Amino acid sequence: MSKLLPTRDDFRFFLEIPTRWMDNDIYGHVNNVTYYSWFDTAVARFLLDSGAINLVDSPVIGVVVETQCRYHAPIAFPDPITAGLRVDRLGTTSIRYAIGIFRAGDATASAEGHFVHVYVDRATQRRPTPLPDGLRRAAEALVIPGG
Repeated sequence: MSKLLPTRDDFRFFLEIPTRWMDNDIYGHVNNVTYYSWFDTAVARFLLDSGAINLVDSPVIGVVVETQCRYHAPIAFPDPITAGLRVDRLGTTSIRYAIGIFRAGDATASAEGHFVHVYVDRATQRRPTPLPDGLRRAAEALVIPGG
């Protein structure tokens, strides 16, 4: 992640997500764990919307092996947010997604992070498996050239 705040132009897939009253913590802003839920939701919706993988019966599944989040500005209910998604690294058996969380109307991210999936055989859930062609093609569309 760069030292400059990411903007919406740094991402290729977007998902609007409403905040909920229960997302706020005692300090009056969205609790940090909720950001990780938004990351997971953005990646899952990309996979479903693109048709890249069937989450129910695909022979391979993505296992989360790493996540990180950096917070730049608070978000609170009832702020609607948009999650921006891109692919930073497309490996043989893994994908590193970058995610930006934007408050409605904000050009710069309130938070940014990453989420790494390693794809494994569904039956064993242990052996890394090459990305299926459809998933690779869908993920390639989220790569920003020169990024």
